[in-house]
Amino acid sequence: MGKLVRYEFDNGLAVVTLDNPPVNSLTVDMSNELRTVFEELRDFGTEDTGDEKKQVQAVILNAVSKKNVFVAGADINLFLNLKTREDGLNLLQFYHGVFNAIAEFPSPVICAIEGLALGGGTELALACDIRIAGAKATFALTEVTLGVLPGGGGTQRLSRLVGAGYAKKMIFSGQQIDAEEALRIGLVEQVVPQGQALLEARKLAHTILQNAPTAIRCAKKAIDGGLDATLANGLLLEQEAMGRICESGEPIEGGKAFLEKRKPKFG
Repeated sequence: MGKLVRYEFDNGLAVVTLDNPPVNSLTVDMSNELRTVFEELRDFGTEDTGDEKKQVQAVILNAVSKKNVFVAGADINLFLNLKTREDGLNLLQFYHGVFNAIAEFPSPVICAIEGLALGGGTELALACDIRIAGAKATFALTEVTLGVLPGGGGTQRLSRLVGAGYAKKMIFSGQQIDAEEALRIGLVEQVVPQGQALLEARKLAHTILQNAPTAIRCAKKAIDGGLDATLANGLLLEQEAMGRICESGEPIEGGKAFLEKRKPKFG
């Protein structure tokens, strides 16, 4: 565990916290730590058999907000070295590796956002599966005001989430939107009173933990894979996912529990 990113793990739930004062800038050091944490959590339980509690079934990503800031974006000093095409490619490949480690995490990742999520802060939220925002959270992709584009996947993930029109409006203008507007366009899934985002994320995570972990992981993979597929190919992904679920034994346990009027014991 690094100095800028820490996590707690208990009974299937990992809570990852960013703490890089004063504004949680996505420096190279913090970004490397963040990627390392998600890679480490991904490997939890792989050496164990049948013990789901040692596997990460849900992740909450949040940040220590000392100046009403979730994440203020990338380290601006990095832009001063962008002089060639290769410089741009190298920078984006680095950040894509970081955000992909989150987006491709096998279990659900919930982002709890309080305060400003600017540039890379919004892109970080976009890399998660579900976003819960405090009432005073603010979102913006401000990169064009600095002479670059949203290079942490923002041009791709935002348009897939809210549609090309809203994505272009946010990216081309660099303007901020508040939590209610973010909810209206589909950038976040829930808005809660200020200071309650982490609490609500925990509630949702514990609901997820009650359900079948293999089914959830397979559903996430099918959904994500289907975003870039035709409907026919997406349905094939769904069939394949169901086959893997059947091999886990979860359908039998779920069916028995329902008939016996008891809570299922998955894993």
